[in-house]
Amino acid sequence: MNEGLIPKRYAKAIYEVAAQKGVQQRIYNLMNNLAHAFEIQPDIQKALANPFVAPQDKKKLILTAAQATSDDTEFNNFLTLLQNNNRFASARAIALAYLETFRNLNNIKVVKVCTAAPLDPEEEKRLKKIIASHLGNATMEYSTQVNPELIGGFTVQSGNERLDASVANELKQLRLNLISK
Repeated sequence: MNEGLIPKRYAKAIYEVAAQKGVQQRIYNLMNNLAHAFEIQPDIQKALANPFVAPQDKKKLILTAAQATSDDTEFNNFLTLLQNNNRFASARAIALAYLETFRNLNNIKVVKVCTAAPLDPEEEKRLKKIIASHLGNATMEYSTQVNPELIGGFTVQSGNERLDASVANELKQLRLNLISK
């Protein structure tokens, strides 16, 4: 079966159960924590794929990475389902699929802004306002990072859209224009 299809099916089922129980936002937060944990600690995936790591330890690892508590019944049930179906290695893909499902159903757009230097609060407020007007009625999940290689300016990434207003990009375009002549 297609590895992209399995996580989407799990994510959809988890969302439906969470929505019935009214905890879809809490599950979203836990899945976001889990996805972030995989991002900053890639060895989690190795441990989940390792057949010599006990299923109970894998479950504890995911609970810790997601920052879940014993009160998170639906999340614990989800982990039991993963354990019963031997799908712990798919936890990251399922978490990402859940985040995508939740965002699509709740009209949330992820916006990543990269600047050459930290923005002052007033500039950031103005940039957020411009981005929000472009997104229309969508809710924005906004994050920033600093990349000095941009030299100056900024980039904005939202889904498949990318705005590159960096000095590095302008220099690259200038160089390409000079080469082509």
